[in-house]
Amino acid sequence: MAASSFHGLVQANGRSEFRPKQPKPEKRDESELLTVPDGWKEPAFSKEDNPRGLLEESSFATLFPKYREAYLKECWPLVQKALNEHHVNATLDLIEGSMTVCTTKKTFDPYIIIRARDLIKLLARSVSFEQAVRILQDDVACDIIKIGSLVRNKERFVKRRQRLIGPKGSTLKVRKVVLDTMKNIHPIYNIKTLMIKRELAKDSELRSQSWERFLPQFKHKNVNKRKEPKKKTVKKEYTPFPPPQPESQIDKELASGEYFLKASQKKRQKMEAIKAKQAEALSKRQEERNKAFIPPKEKPVVKPKEASTENKIDVAAIKEKIKKAKNKKLGALSAEEVKLKMEADEKKKKKK
Repeated sequence: MAASSFHGLVQANGRSEFRPKQPKPEKRDESELLTVPDGWKEPAFSKEDNPRGLLEESSFATLFPKYREAYLKECWPLVQKALNEHHVNATLDLIEGSMTVCTTKKTFDPYIIIRARDLIKLLARSVSFEQAVRILQDDVACDIIKIGSLVRNKERFVKRRQRLIGPKGSTLKVRKVVLDTMKNIHPIYNIKTLMIKRELAKDSELRSQSWERFLPQFKHKNVNKRKEPKKKTVKKEYTPFPPPQPESQIDKELASGEYFLKASQKKRQKMEAIKAKQAEALSKRQEERNKAFIPPKEKPVVKPKEASTENKIDVAAIKEKIKKAKNKKLGALSAEEVKLKMEADEKKKKKK
């Protein structure tokens, strides 16, 4: 062996060994390693990449609710057709309410069974077939987020979930946005951050730099308005003395003198009190019945006032004024003008 091919002598565990000299790595620009060329896509997994297929059969099953049975029964032929292209079998069990997918001998893609599992999970969770079948593509992924246990209060849960639901039942597709929304952070803040990141990714100079200076910093303000109680209790003034002891039944009887009466006398008093109450109630009922027979009060007849002689209106004078006004409006001549015109016409006739 040539001495130039070894770095030196090393002693380890009482033995002497030679280690070869490792070549120094070439220096590369870090920006080239971080960036991906525009338009580059990972080549699709084909049968040539795994010509022998899979060694074992894999299968997944999931349950679906009763209300999804009609839709799944209708679109199941389309599901089988989409999975048969990847050599995956699909079965629908309406009795147990389950869907099952499994690989076959012709299956060559080992990850397609995971995508098929996600497909039946999405179909079981009320996602339409047109959207769910996209999961079989290489550049599409899904994430099922369970938000039922994140908020205890049902009213708050419904209100925050409504922020996530978009038009026609479409939902936001980012996990962080969903989780922050359930923590009472409005999704508009995270959406604005994502929009800024998308614009920064288009700039080739800023790809390798930190984007923290460009991203907005939102402060979480939790203003809890304390609900006022319906019944406000007014605190009494503090006194060192205890409250007075309430009178017992015996004390009341002693004060009224009933304590010294016999049993027959007490019974007679009770009967008299009962009769007095009954008589009072009877009189009230009788008054209410008699109200229907009482005639209503009639309004006094008001005599028309005679027109005073001072304020009498001259109807004939008003009519003459109206006639004159109409004649003036229509362009008619007055009586004097008519006479003058008639005299002038007579003079002309005499001259002729």
